Amino acid sequence: MEEITLASVRDTPLSVDEVLAAVSDPRAGGTAVFIGTVRDHDHGRDVAALSYTAHPTVEDRLRGVMEKVLADTSVPGRPVVRMAATHRVGDLEIGDLAVVVAAAAAHREEAFAACRRLIDDLKAQVPIWKQQAFQDGDGEWVGEPRP
Repeated sequence: MEEITLASVRDTPLSVDEVLAAVSDPRAGGTAVFIGTVRDHDHGRDVAALSYTAHPTVEDRLRGVMEKVLADTSVPGRPVVRMAATHRVGDLEIGDLAVVVAAAAAHREEAFAACRRLIDDLKAQVPIWKQQAFQDGDGEWVGEPRP
């Protein structure tokens, strides 16, 4: 049985340990994790800070993306057995964790594929937007609001 064990968007600090514990399973021979942190630059510009905001349906949309990734990446005899994702909203500082996703599977190939697909689809389809503040006083929104 494949399952989504954690799909959370929150304004409190994220925990890699929480995500790893959520995907722990004796059927899993491989676990892949992606940790996204706030970096100090973007496209050659120095970033001072950033803020994430999300649509009210964000957790439902995240769960839907995760269900699709599970369905698409599990293969008979080599399932992705557990998947977890957390994303932070609110004001973040350089070095803060912004997103943590993990996939545990019977074999590493499926764990890596599911984790990569999960972060890529989350970034493309889940309604979370980033506002960056640059050191020079300028700012920008990354992404555009989607229902």
